[in-house]
Amino acid sequence: MNATWRGTNRPPAGPASDASARFDQVLAHARADNRAALATYLPAGYPTQAQSLRIMHRLAEVTDVIELGWPYSEPTMDGPVIQRAAAQSLAAGFRVRHLLESIRSLATSPASVLVMAYFPPLFKYGLKRAAHDLAQAGAAGVILPDLPIEEADAWLTAAQDVGLHTVFVVAPSTTDARLARICATAGGMLYAPAVAGVTGSTGPLHDALPAFVQRLRATTDLPIGVGIGISTPAQARAVSRIADVTIVGSALIRSIDAAQEPWQQAEAAFTFARTLTTGLHRPDTPHAAA
Repeated sequence: MNATWRGTNRPPAGPASDASARFDQVLAHARADNRAALATYLPAGYPTQAQSLRIMHRLAEVTDVIELGWPYSEPTMDGPVIQRAAAQSLAAGFRVRHLLESIRSLATSPASVLVMAYFPPLFKYGLKRAAHDLAQAGAAGVILPDLPIEEADAWLTAAQDVGLHTVFVVAPSTTDARLARICATAGGMLYAPAVAGVTGSTGPLHDALPAFVQRLRATTDLPIGVGIGISTPAQARAVSRIADVTIVGSALIRSIDAAQEPWQQAEAAFTFARTLTTGLHRPDTPHAAA
């Protein structure tokens, strides 16, 4: 198979960054190994910048993709767990330079890096400046959960100029016409929610999730990531059967919060992430029993 996935619906892009190509390769390697890739989410600078760096580097030993959140005080998709973590990062003095430092620090790690950002802080920082700085630091792309495709042209131009993927979060209620437009401009992967509502759910996954993933696959050949509401190894295993990337955030943060001492937080994150990896190989591969 090819070393990277290139969706046939993608538009001509600017010079592809090494980081975005690396992201494609990470997902392709997971697919070649007949498993879902694991992505773990952590707000940059949480609980402090020093602790965040320790946690990220431990996570990079066991996860394929690290999603670094750009902390923001008015999130629309985040539930209480991630909201508290982002608030803690902001209270500890988070600045954008800490996000860039975090991305750069992972440049030689096995994991690829995506940034999860809401549009208002991105816009305030400057779209071209943000795209340039994130790409230079080594980010593969940006997940933008609150950016409507109808208003995305300025960001897409800035991102494509520096080779950044733009990952859109797509809801089951999206019309076929709008979904086709999103797929034609997205890069890296599509992000599908496993449950309705905000992050942090500990209930069952949505019954219609497999059908929605199938609908996405009928529209694009981009990889499909599923997150929002995955909190247990059993749920991660179920998602791995239908998706290319299993994304976990709130449950990971809860494991960090449960650590009794700061020096135990990185190990707690590593241990939790490792429990998720055990079920990501699909049943028809010998690795599934490993």
